[in-house]
Amino acid sequence: MARVLVVGAGVTGSLCAALLRRQTSRPLYLAVWDKAEDSGGRMTTASSPHNPQCTADLGAQYITCTPHYAKKHQRFYDELLAHGILRPLTSPIEGMVMKEGDCNFVAPQGISSIIKHYLKESGAEVYFRHRVTQINLRNDKWEVSKQTGSPEQFDLIVLTMPVPQILQLQGDITNLISECQRQQLEAVSYSSRYALGLFYEAGTKIDVPWAGQYITSNPCIRFVSIDNKKRNIESSEIGPSLVIHTTVPFGVTYLEHSIEDVQELIFQQLENILPGLPQPIATKCQKWRHSQVPSPSMILGCGKSPWMTATGFPI
Repeated sequence: MARVLVVGAGVTGSLCAALLRRQTSRPLYLAVWDKAEDSGGRMTTASSPHNPQCTADLGAQYITCTPHYAKKHQRFYDELLAHGILRPLTSPIEGMVMKEGDCNFVAPQGISSIIKHYLKESGAEVYFRHRVTQINLRNDKWEVSKQTGSPEQFDLIVLTMPVPQILQLQGDITNLISECQRQQLEAVSYSSRYALGLFYEAGTKIDVPWAGQYITSNPCIRFVSIDNKKRNIESSEIGPSLVIHTTVPFGVTYLEHSIEDVQELIFQQLENILPGLPQPIATKCQKWRHSQVPSPSMILGCGKSPWMTATGFPI
């Protein structure tokens, strides 16, 4: 039985795992490793420690489907809509730039529900807190070492983590990436930003006419969302959640500062945008060192070397 490892439990890794399972007729052992404590990657959904039903999308806020990808990836959209994982975005988002033919979708159960769906479909064994450090070739097998625990061997490896993390890997893999591939990988650039999730008690009112708003006049804050309102899941039994995404310049400037200091700076700027905002009962500040890639791309290495690197998968 072939043994396949997918490194990274974000949208690229989870979809790769699902496609491998669907398109392979022979028996296959499939594992997914991620260094984080849960799946999602840049499509992470956080929960309030006081009520797990009170959630906030700290990564992607909604899915924009262009006419090109609506046709190319129709079966994926049809599947996610049929399962109720995606629904059309109907709540007002102020400042959203809409292009002709675009459709926007939200995930009622949180954006990470997309990843969880594909991981379930893949039937893979999913392991968290597995940080890959080395990849070596041993007797025609790939021996993968992680930060803790014993190395394991696989026939095929799919790497979907951010490119800088791929280039930091040690072992034989460093000699197997061709110069052309390395140049392509090094050319991939990322933006950096922070996201702050605020969780409130049931019954708290945040009285604004919008579900989301793009901010153009603040050096710190780029986007604010009343997350439960954006996803049309307002309930008297579940408190609202609010998500703030910073600007890229702010993220770059404060990238190496402490989470506590960054959170305080965001709160100060938020008071200018939403004065008198109620006090949250819990917060979650997320640093996105490797945020969006300006133009999605996929780089493959195959042939005699059974490994693959994926730097992005356009939805």
